[in-house]
Parts: sequence; structure tokens; C-alpha cells
Amino acid sequence: MEYKFTTDNFEAEVLKSDIPVLVDFYADWCNPCKMMGPVVAKIAAEYEGKIKVGKCNIDENMELAKNCRVSSIPAFIIFKGGKPAANFVGAMPAAELKQKVEQALG
Repeated sequence: MEYKFTTDNFEAEVLKSDIPVLVDFYADWCNPCKMMGPVVAKIAAEYEGKIKVGKCNIDENMELAKNCRVSSIPAFIIFKGGKPAANFVGAMPAAELKQKVEQALG
């Protein structure tokens, strides 16, 4: 399941999550973000219960993106225990994103 993270639910869904959370910061007009959409959805399905996966539209949640220091998109941040544990930017092959998720899960 893919979540939709917003300013309203970020603290409860991401920062206070019992499991790690992968947040995909994106924008509808961003072509690399569109390319990563199916990859992120696949990760969400494959790691259900192990890591929470969701998207955050930076145009709708500018303050949140700023607070997370997102300067380029797509940006991916993995939160563990309410703190950023890993972050990476740009479109990448599914295998590379999966490897980064595996590393973060330890």
C-alpha cells in the first residue's frame, strides 16, 4: 500500500511510525518523478509490513519539503525512529532503489 503524506499527517504517519518509512518527494510536472512512480509502487507492495512507503507532493506541501531539505526531485528519504536515516535524489533503476531500501532496513 502506498501512502499519501501531507503536512497534516506527516508527524503521525512518518515521524511516529513504528516501522521505517520511505518518503518519495515528487511533483506532478516532474518527468523523472513520473518514471519512478511504478518503481515506488512496486517497492510499497513488496515490502508491505516491513517499511511504510508513500509520496509527498512538494507543490502541495512546500513547507514540509523545505523542512526536510528537499532541493531536487525526485527525492527519497528513509525515516527510522522519526529521523532521516538515508536519502537519495534522482531517478534510478528499480534494483538500485530496492538495494537502498534493503540497506536502510539493515
